[in-house]
Amino acid sequence: MNPASERLGLAQMAAAMTLSGTLGVFVLESGQSAWNVVFFRCVFGALSLFLYCWARGLLKPGLFTAKTLALALVAGAALVLNWVLLFSAYRLASISLATAVYNVQPFFLIGLGVLFLGERPTRGKLAWSVVAFAGLLLVLRLTDTAGAGGAAYLSGLMLGLGAAALYGVTAIIVKRLKGIPPQVLALVQVTLGAIMLLPMADFNALPAAPLQWGYLVALGVIHTCLMYILMYSAIQKLPTTSTAALSFIYPAVAIMLDFAVYGHRMDATQVIGVALIFVAAAGVSLNWTWRLPGRARPGAV
Repeated sequence: MNPASERLGLAQMAAAMTLSGTLGVFVLESGQSAWNVVFFRCVFGALSLFLYCWARGLLKPGLFTAKTLALALVAGAALVLNWVLLFSAYRLASISLATAVYNVQPFFLIGLGVLFLGERPTRGKLAWSVVAFAGLLLVLRLTDTAGAGGAAYLSGLMLGLGAAALYGVTAIIVKRLKGIPPQVLALVQVTLGAIMLLPMADFNALPAAPLQWGYLVALGVIHTCLMYILMYSAIQKLPTTSTAALSFIYPAVAIMLDFAVYGHRMDATQVIGVALIFVAAAGVSLNWTWRLPGRARPGAV
C-alpha cells in the first residue's frame, strides 16, 4: 500500500468521523422522525452530490458494470437502513448509549475483513482497537443501567447493534468497488435511499421552523455530501483495521458535544475513557507498536 495514499486516507477518515460525531445533535434538533430525517438527508445529499459530480466532470458513462452497480445498490440499501436504525436508537436509548452500541462496528469490520477480504490485522492494530473500545466503555459506562428506560432502552440498544452490522456490510462492499469515484458511488446510494424511503416519509409532519429545515439541509450537504466523500475515499485507501480504530474518534466527539450542547458533564472515569480513545487513534495513525517481552528461544543465551 502506498504510504502517501494511506496517510491521506487516515486524515480523511479522521475528518469524516469528527463530522459524524455531530450527527446526533442535528438529528434530534430537526424534530423529525427517523424516516423523515433519513429521507431528507438522502434528498439534499443527492442534490449536492449531483452538483459536485457534475462540476467535477465525474458523471461519465461506463463507470459501472452490471455487477458493480448491483454491489453499489446493495451497499446503499444497507447504508440507508443503517441510518434509520441509528437515528431511531438516538431517541430510544439516547445519543450516548446508541453511539456506544453502534461502535461495535469496528469489530464487525475486522471480522468481515478477515472472512471476505482475506485481511490479516496486525497485533498492534488489534491491540489499539481493544484500547479504544475499553475507553469507550469507560466513557459511556454501559454497566450503569439504573436510569435506563426499560423496554425502550433495550430496543434502542438493539437498533444500534443492527445499525453497526449494516455499516460493516456497507464498508466491506465499498472496498470491492475500487476504481469508481467515491462521490459517484455516494450519489448512487443516496439516490436509491430517497427512492426507497419516499413511501415512508410523512409529509404531514414537516418542520415548521426554518432552523429545523436548516438541520435537515446540513444533514444532506455536510453530513452526507462532504462526510461520505471523505469516508469513502478513506475506506478505499486503508486496511480495514485502520478504518476500525479511527472510527472511535466519532464517539469521542459525540460525547464532547453532549456536554457542550446539552450540558452532560463527564466525570473522571469518562475523561480517562476519552483519553484512551484519542491515544488509540493516534497509535493507529502513527503506527505505534506494542513491544511485548518475548520468550527466549531454545539455545539462546
